[in-house]
Amino acid sequence: MAISGRFVVLVLLGLVPVLLFPGWSAVLATGAMLLALLAVDGLIAGSLRPVRVTRAGPENAALDSIAEAVLTLHNDGGRRLKGTLRDGWQPSAGARDPVQDIDVPAGEGRRLTVRLHPVRRGDLTSPHVTLRSFGPLGLAARQRTIACPGSLRVLPPFHSRRHLPSKLRQLRELDGKAAVQIRGAGTEFDSLRDYVRGDDVRSIDWRATARRSAVVVRTWRPERDRRVVIILDTSRTSAARIGDETRLDTGMEAALLLGVLAERGGDRVDFVAFDRRVRARAGSAGQGNILGRLVQAMAPLEAELIEMDWTALPAQVRAVSPHRSLVVLLTTLDGGAPEEGLLPAAERLASRHVVVVAAVRDPQLGTMLRERDDATGVYRAAAAERALLQRTAVTAELRRIGAEVVDAEPHQLPPRLADMYIKLKAAGRL
Repeated sequence: MAISGRFVVLVLLGLVPVLLFPGWSAVLATGAMLLALLAVDGLIAGSLRPVRVTRAGPENAALDSIAEAVLTLHNDGGRRLKGTLRDGWQPSAGARDPVQDIDVPAGEGRRLTVRLHPVRRGDLTSPHVTLRSFGPLGLAARQRTIACPGSLRVLPPFHSRRHLPSKLRQLRELDGKAAVQIRGAGTEFDSLRDYVRGDDVRSIDWRATARRSAVVVRTWRPERDRRVVIILDTSRTSAARIGDETRLDTGMEAALLLGVLAERGGDRVDFVAFDRRVRARAGSAGQGNILGRLVQAMAPLEAELIEMDWTALPAQVRAVSPHRSLVVLLTTLDGGAPEEGLLPAAERLASRHVVVVAAVRDPQLGTMLRERDDATGVYRAAAAERALLQRTAVTAELRRIGAEVVDAEPHQLPPRLADMYIKLKAAGRL
C-alpha cells in the first residue's frame, strides 16, 4: 500500500486539534480517525490482481528521434480502476511522460502512449510497469509491479547521409561519361571505339582492328563487384571525445557513408568492429539493404578500455576477404606507439590490399596553435605543434609503405573518406 500527498496534508491538518486540545485522548482520536480513513480508502480501491498490461512499440529508433511505446491496460476486475501507471524505462531513453493517470472502467481497456527521446545509442529496456490504484478519497493506493518487458534499439543517426547524393553523382559520372573511359580510369572492359589522336597505343585491340580495317581501341570503366573491408577500431582510443561525439561515433558515420556508397557503386562491403576480438560484423553478401545491416551491427557498440591487437588484424581481414580488397582502417594516428602497432599492421596489409587509414583530427589543436597570448597559451601551442608533427610523421610513414591516409576533423572525415574511395575507383586501383 502507498500513501498520497493528500494523506500527508490531512495528517498536518490533524495537528490542529492536537495543538488546541493537548492530551493523549486527542492524539489517539486523531490518529485512529486518520488510520481508519486510510484503511477504508485502500480497501475500496480497485484490485490490481485482475489487471493485464501488454506492450507494443517500435523495435528500432534513430538517436535523437522520437519513438512511441504503446501500453494497453486491460481491467478484468469488477471495480473501476483509477490511479497512475509508471513505465520503467532507464533515464537514457528520455521518456517524456513515463507516469500517466489511468481511469479504466471494469471489463474495459485503455491504450497509453509513452513518448521516448533517446539520448544514447544502444539497447534500452523497460522490464516492468508499476500500477497504483487509488481509493475514492485519494489517500491510499494499492500498488503492483507487473512484468512487461520492452526493448528499443537506438541506431546511429547517420548525419553524413546528406553527402550521399553528391557522391553518388560522382560515381554515376565515372560509370557513364566518356571522359573517364581512358587509360587509368579502370581495368574492367567497357566497349570498343575508333582510335583518336592521343589514345594510348596499348589500348588498341588488334583483332578488332583487323576485322574492321580501322584502328580500334578498348575503353575501360571503373571496377565493379570489388571487395571493400571496413575495420572500425573499438579499443580504448576510440573512447576519446572530440567535439560533441567520441571517435567511435565519428568512425561509424564515416563507415556508414562509405558502406552505402560502395554498395551503390556495385562493390561488396564487409564491416568488422575489432579490438582484441570481433565486436560486430556485417556485410552485403546477402539480399537487402546494407544500411540496415550496418546500423543494426553498430548500435550496441561501445569503446572497450583495452589496447588494440594489431597483430591479429591481418588475419581478421584475410578471414573476411582472401582476395585483393580495399581495406579501410578507421582508427587514430596519435594513440600509443604507431611504430609498434598501426605501422606494421598497415605494411602487412598493404602488401596484398589497397589500404586506407582514416583518422579523426581534433580541431582544438588548430585553436591552440593560434592562441599564444600568454605563457600558458605558448605552452599549449607547443604541445599542439608537437602533436601535429607526430601525426604528420606517421602519415608520411604510412604513405611510404603504400597506404593512403585521410586525416580530417570530425565533420569532414565522412565526405573525405568517400572522396578517397571515388578517387581510388576512378584510378583503377581497387
